[in-house]
Amino acid sequence: MRILVIEDDNVLRDVMVRSLTEAGHRVDPAATLREAEHYWRVQPFDAVLLDLNLPSGQADGGMGSGLSLLRAARSRGDQVPVLVLTARDRTEERIAGLDAGADDYLGKPFDLAEVEARLRALVRRSLGTQDVSVVGALMLDRKARRLSLRGEPFDLPAREFEVLWELMTPPGRVVSKRALADKLSSFDEALGDNALEAFISRLRKKLAGSGAGIRTLRGLGYLLEAGDV
Repeated sequence: MRILVIEDDNVLRDVMVRSLTEAGHRVDPAATLREAEHYWRVQPFDAVLLDLNLPSGQADGGMGSGLSLLRAARSRGDQVPVLVLTARDRTEERIAGLDAGADDYLGKPFDLAEVEARLRALVRRSLGTQDVSVVGALMLDRKARRLSLRGEPFDLPAREFEVLWELMTPPGRVVSKRALADKLSSFDEALGDNALEAFISRLRKKLAGSGAGIRTLRGLGYLLEAGDV
């Protein structure tokens, strides 16, 4: 998953970024409302972790509410799953967050394993997917973050794994080149068409004989489907 972590506490933010990165996710951190608003507008994410009490990032050094970011995102039609993380754990504040468009709410302090589990559940719910997807002899277990081929581990480099994850979440849908490139890029390292096509080419060779293949739909993107493509 590509996750936006919005948290002004440097230590907590770094811990979350490190934990999520080690779990195999691509993470973009933001410490202020201004920074978070920019990232949220220019980059599609699979999920957002949102703190509520944030510095504005403006010259006046004031504070603001993460709920303003959330309301703005929902008003422009962005339905990315949002997990609110905050020390404000009173009932009325949880209600305000949910009414603003939050999908889940977790009070501080929290367990990082629970954060990751809630994120997985939110993304599954938003995509209408289960923990496991199967195409041909290829199986993706999202909970374990593991691919297998005919019951045996199917190990791939990180970015090739992410391409298959996206094509199998859920399978049977067309994924545009732009969407794949965005998922594999970082803010300081854009992934070009040639690099993406190289990943796809290598994956096609590795999937030979698996009963799953990647089809190119010109002008639309890529589709993972059963059969030799």
